[in-house]
Amino acid sequence: MTVLARPSPLAPRRVRTKICGVGSTADARAAVAAGADALGLSFAHNSTRRLDLPLADEISRAVGPFVSRVGLFMDDDASMVNAVLAAVSLDMLQFHGDESPAFCRRFGKPYIKAVAMGEGDVSLPAVAARYPDAAALLLDGNRRGQPGGRGETFDWGVDFGAVDVPVIVAGGLHAGNVGQAIASLAPYAVDVSSGVEATRGVKSTQKMQAFINAVLKAGQT
Repeated sequence: MTVLARPSPLAPRRVRTKICGVGSTADARAAVAAGADALGLSFAHNSTRRLDLPLADEISRAVGPFVSRVGLFMDDDASMVNAVLAAVSLDMLQFHGDESPAFCRRFGKPYIKAVAMGEGDVSLPAVAARYPDAAALLLDGNRRGQPGGRGETFDWGVDFGAVDVPVIVAGGLHAGNVGQAIASLAPYAVDVSSGVEATRGVKSTQKMQAFINAVLKAGQT
C-alpha cells in the first residue's frame, strides 16, 4: 500500500465519493440517491462537460443538504470564476490548471487543487507545500495542460510521498477498479466521471450505484 495522506484524527470512517461532470438535474438527483457525497460541476473553458450558468444553477438547487457542490475550473479568468459564483451556489472550488496559490484562495471558498499525475514525476509534499491552503489534493491521470475526465489512470504503485492534507484519487476509475485504487492508495475520497457515464456527459444510474457500492465494499476490508 502507498499511503498518500498521513493518518489524522479527522480521517473519515469511510472513503467519500464525488461524482464529477454532472450535466443535468436528473443525473444530480440520481447521484445523490446512489450515495454521492459531492457533485462536480464543470465550468472550465476547455471541458466538453462545461455547463451554462442557468443549467448549473438548476442543478445546484436540485442538490439537497449535506452534499457538496464543487465548481471545476482550469486556467479560467478571475472574472469568469466570479461570474459563476454570482450565479451558482457552490460549496467548494476545484482548480485543474496552473493557477497560483493566491489565485486559488482569492474567492473566499475552500478549494481542491488538482495534480496532473500522467507524467509520473510528481512530489506530493512539494505540491502540498506550494498550496498550503488547499482543502485537498486531487490526483488525476491526465498530463499537465489536459482537462480531467479523460478516463486515464496513473501508476498507483509509485511512492509520491505522504502529505498531511486529504487526498482524492481520480483518473480512469470505475466500479471494477476503484476497490484496487482504495486498497493501493488509502485515499480520503475518490472521484469519478467517465467511469459512470452511459454516453459522453450523461451519467448512468446503474454505473453510479455500482461504483458507490464498490467504494463502500472496499472501505469495509
